[in-house]
Amino acid sequence: MGHLTSMVELGKLILHHHPSFSITILTVPPSFNTGSTAAYIRRVSATIPSITFHHLPAIPLELDTFPSMESVIFEVLHRSNAHIRRALEAITLSGATVSAFVIDFFCTSSLPIAAQLNIPTYYFITSGATLVAFFLYFPLIHTTTKSFKDMNTLLEVPGIPLIPFSDMIKPMLDRESTDYKKFLEFSLNLPNSAGIIVNTFENLEIKTLQTIREGKCNPNGHTPPVFSIGPLLAIEDRRGRAAAHDCLNWLDKQPIKSVVMFR
Repeated sequence: MGHLTSMVELGKLILHHHPSFSITILTVPPSFNTGSTAAYIRRVSATIPSITFHHLPAIPLELDTFPSMESVIFEVLHRSNAHIRRALEAITLSGATVSAFVIDFFCTSSLPIAAQLNIPTYYFITSGATLVAFFLYFPLIHTTTKSFKDMNTLLEVPGIPLIPFSDMIKPMLDRESTDYKKFLEFSLNLPNSAGIIVNTFENLEIKTLQTIREGKCNPNGHTPPVFSIGPLLAIEDRRGRAAAHDCLNWLDKQPIKSVVMFR
């Protein structure tokens, strides 16, 4: 849901600057229960006619055979490639010009499809520039380290603070795992995109964005343009505008310095 919401907010931003555009969001039904997105999609479709949703066929999987949620998502999207190609071809045949194909990092396997159709592809990173810096540098890390789970030192990546290896995301701790290999595949393909769209803003990650653009995170290869377009914020939550305003109204009534946030 978080990635879907961010993609919709990016679509809204594009339409704000280019009202004549239309946005088509390709979605794949999840193979596991993530909570229904149907109500959210209906609300967006009803209020923003320029954003439409194209629902790809469900991909049945034996979930017990996969080690993690991430591996399921990677596999579902990989098996959806034929449907993605047909969807892009159908949009083109309808008379529309596909100016850009914007993909989530889970969708790396669809990058060659857009290349074959001569459609420029941009990665949309729903997290910040720190994540971009890490994944651009990850192929170099891969050639010089063993599994993260077996290391006790600090990880050095240009442009970001030192990271304990033990703090790496769980699916990447074992270099022999399917998840690790999928994330490595994403990292290797990231420089092959037409650009990287990041949900951040310049003053938040000045050093990191500068380091990326100087090519220091991919010293042996190409760094595509990086666009900071954030922060993208969904003003309305799933329960609607009133719920969000009620929450803020309640906060406004609390004593100064009385609210503690934990994330």
